[in-house]
Amino acid sequence: MEVKAPISGRVVPLSEVSDEVFAGGMAGDGVAIVPEAGGEAVAPVSGELVKLFEGGHAFGIVSDEGVELIVHLGLDTIELRGKGFERIAAEGDRVRAGQPIVRFDLDTIRDAGYEVVTPVVVSNSDEFPVSAPADGKVSAGDTLFRVKS
Repeated sequence: MEVKAPISGRVVPLSEVSDEVFAGGMAGDGVAIVPEAGGEAVAPVSGELVKLFEGGHAFGIVSDEGVELIVHLGLDTIELRGKGFERIAAEGDRVRAGQPIVRFDLDTIRDAGYEVVTPVVVSNSDEFPVSAPADGKVSAGDTLFRVKS
């Protein structure tokens, strides 16, 4: 199964993320993206939007195949309490890959002093191992990595 990039930017390994929960794989396996510009974060897979944080800084989707994905826009961005984020979708929605979930303003996040690196992880990667991660630059909707089911 392919997992698509939710945003455009430069792909980096999770080990390079300055948050030990993501870097240490405690949240699951995957990669991170350093966004080039703000815009919309889209669903990386089709499934159910099971979690959309009130502030819009993170969301979780369970794919039709049972893969649990977390997209976290920036690090510690929960502290912004929604500033710089606009929720487009709603928790509980059925979404398709590429559907906009959140709008985000990169300048607002950076100006507030937060890192913009965006981890994209499979939280049940023990059941669905991640393989073939992209490297270099990706555009939203490009294949980010594959998951073995």
